[in-house]
Amino acid sequence: MNRRATLLFLALGVAWGIPYLLIKVAVDEISPAELVLVRTALAAVLLLPIALWRGALRPVLTQWPWLLLFALVEIAIPWVALGSAEQRLTSSTTGLLISAVPLVGVALAFASGRAERLGVTGWTGLGLGIAGVAALVGLDVGGSDLGAVAQIGIVVVGYALGPALLATKLKGLPGLGVMALALTVTALAYVPVVAVTDGMPTQLPSNAVVGSIVLLAVVCTAAAFLWLFALVEEVGPVRATTITYLNPAVAVVAGAVVLGEPVTPVTLLGFVLVVTGSYLVNRRPTSAEPVSDSGDVKRVLAPAEATGQPLRTCS
Repeated sequence: MNRRATLLFLALGVAWGIPYLLIKVAVDEISPAELVLVRTALAAVLLLPIALWRGALRPVLTQWPWLLLFALVEIAIPWVALGSAEQRLTSSTTGLLISAVPLVGVALAFASGRAERLGVTGWTGLGLGIAGVAALVGLDVGGSDLGAVAQIGIVVVGYALGPALLATKLKGLPGLGVMALALTVTALAYVPVVAVTDGMPTQLPSNAVVGSIVLLAVVCTAAAFLWLFALVEEVGPVRATTITYLNPAVAVVAGAVVLGEPVTPVTLLGFVLVVTGSYLVNRRPTSAEPVSDSGDVKRVLAPAEATGQPLRTCS
């Protein structure tokens, strides 16, 4: 990578690694629904004018039913479930569990009849990743928090479905337009939800919460996607997807340094297993490597290869 690409890579790694910390801080004082509303509204205000200026909105509007479904499974449902789960889980555990998204992508591929020829390396990675998740859930999460783990499961499935929609139903559409409109739709949908469930706020949250929300919207959402598009231009879509392996490490370090969350041996073991497993599952088998009998179909785990751009929403 050149200097610009390296800086973009590091910036994006931080921007998509700290949301778990910021969400943890925010949901201490406001509801998960309120957080989703304010975060998506602020990000949409920033991205919509840019998308409009670049002519990235009109093509996406022609596929509005699929856009609505994408907004639902990638943002509207996962982000509120994530906020609710973080009211009970540590930010570092949350970040590690969500890094298992590629593993769920494999499962969805099999369930939809589009199974990947993983080969020995891929199957090894799948096994390691599952072992890492099992270690985190079985040894690092208390029994009373299993409901929160189930909510993270909803997040992970949504994050795996989103790229699959991009690779098929929204293929070839401008990523900036997709995200700008998806954020806008989600913000509008959450206005009545917050009005009914939370009502009008009686006081402003603390400065820490306000700062967390602003960082989530401006840095972790709006700026992060602009950095992503710039990174893709520099290094290509496939190499840009490696950013996902930096995010869990940032989440663990941020939680430990800022919130004093414990970094246990199980946390470290889970991190190594999940990230290594996700890497191996996404690695293409070599020509000499044995493959499974599942058939040779298009990979759905790396939307970069199918759509020309990776889209991995920050959490």
